[in-house]
Amino acid sequence: MRCLDRRSTYNAEESENRIIHGDNLEALKALLPEYEGRVQCIYIDPPYNTGNESWVYNDNVKDPRIVRWLGEVVGKEGEDFCRHDKWLCMMYPRLQLLKRLLASDGVILISIDENEHRYLEMVLEELFGAGNKIETFVWKKSYGGGAKSKHIVNVHEYILCFAKNKQSIGLLELPPNEKLLKYYKFKDDKFAYRGPYRLQPLATNSMDMRPNLRYPITHNGEEVWPEKQWQWSRDRAIAAQENDELVFKEKQGIWTVSYKQYLKTIDGKERKAKAYSIIEDIYTQQGTNEIKVILGDGKAFSFPKPSRLVEYLLNLVTDKNSIILDSFAGSGTTAHAVLNLNKKDGGNRKFILIEMMDYAETITAERVRRVIDGYGEDTKAVPGTGGDFSYYTLGERIFDHEDNLNESIGIAKIRDYVARTEQLPGAEQGEHPAWLGEKDRMGYYFHYQPDQATFLNMDFLATLTRKNEAYLIYADVCLLDSDFMHRHCIRFKKIPRDISRF
Repeated sequence: MRCLDRRSTYNAEESENRIIHGDNLEALKALLPEYEGRVQCIYIDPPYNTGNESWVYNDNVKDPRIVRWLGEVVGKEGEDFCRHDKWLCMMYPRLQLLKRLLASDGVILISIDENEHRYLEMVLEELFGAGNKIETFVWKKSYGGGAKSKHIVNVHEYILCFAKNKQSIGLLELPPNEKLLKYYKFKDDKFAYRGPYRLQPLATNSMDMRPNLRYPITHNGEEVWPEKQWQWSRDRAIAAQENDELVFKEKQGIWTVSYKQYLKTIDGKERKAKAYSIIEDIYTQQGTNEIKVILGDGKAFSFPKPSRLVEYLLNLVTDKNSIILDSFAGSGTTAHAVLNLNKKDGGNRKFILIEMMDYAETITAERVRRVIDGYGEDTKAVPGTGGDFSYYTLGERIFDHEDNLNESIGIAKIRDYVARTEQLPGAEQGEHPAWLGEKDRMGYYFHYQPDQATFLNMDFLATLTRKNEAYLIYADVCLLDSDFMHRHCIRFKKIPRDISRF
């Protein structure tokens, strides 16, 4: 595991938004102490493994254990390290880490095409459980072309969507779009708190016959019957009629009944729209055009996802305070989408991007800077979203090859790492040099000296002036009696290092 070294912060002194330059396997490990179980949404757009990529990810494909497994289990097909086996070797450990970072009610979305779709879905079912699959979206990515296609013109990709725990996921809905809003064109005396309404037929042509939904509704002394049945129960329909929420119309002696569907619910929340498994009207070309306007060169990055696509997905599965992670950041589309959404709804979503390629600074971070400040010229000018971010690189390893602390990184980074593993926001400075912080009335101490062994004993306890209900103390050696520790609610954790040299 490595440290994260902050190199700069843009537009603020400190920022919770992060762009990390480095191998995403190492970067994901570095995020665990602070973010494990906290990320609401993960969206990644990994390499599609078309057979044309040059692999740069650390996939351990030449590890002797992998080579032996491929030879014994896969057979001769395992000799080809260029396709599915190598891709899965790269993806599997990253998906394991992503699952750990995901919140209990979090969702992961992965863009992919037909090359690895079926293999990726099996891996996700293994890691997350088949019962936690939410949907496979089909994204219609283009609207024409195909002149070079020999057989069928392919115009779609996939977005696999899995929950960490599907039972914890509530309704997945989208804000109403302009196409939907235009139907809400009527007003009544409830407009102030329920907004405009549209008319929806109360009758249904459903083939599922339910006799209790076939009954008359009396209007102006006449009984109005449905052709088949109503959507609502009798009590609900009568209550709506008494509340002036049914509209009756007569044409050629036949009555129809509609109900008022208001834009807002009774408690004032705007009605949401349903998401569909096919995503249309968002095309790859839009992503290329964005890059051209932002960076001045449409070829600066190949096949970037349109920010509208990621906005659509984030609108579905995040709230205004969610943390969103993209560990294959590419051109920075995910940050662009997060900043757009925050500007639109006043949200405080945070993004974490990881990109290992050299363009992390010149393309990924530069795009985010321009989105924050505004970009484009004349008729193509786009106002800035506002916002900020910090730029990180991977630093030294926290542990050496024997899993002992790498003490050369310095005590400040060691203390901060230990604090975050205990789910503290970071190491605090206190009157006592070993003080880390407090959580749930427990005081945390890191009794450490870089050049000598430390002991948890009565002498150390005598130096503690802060009173806590319980104590968790790191040291090299514990000399306290277990009964004494139990009576005084003291827990000991050994500092992972070799003290034989002292």
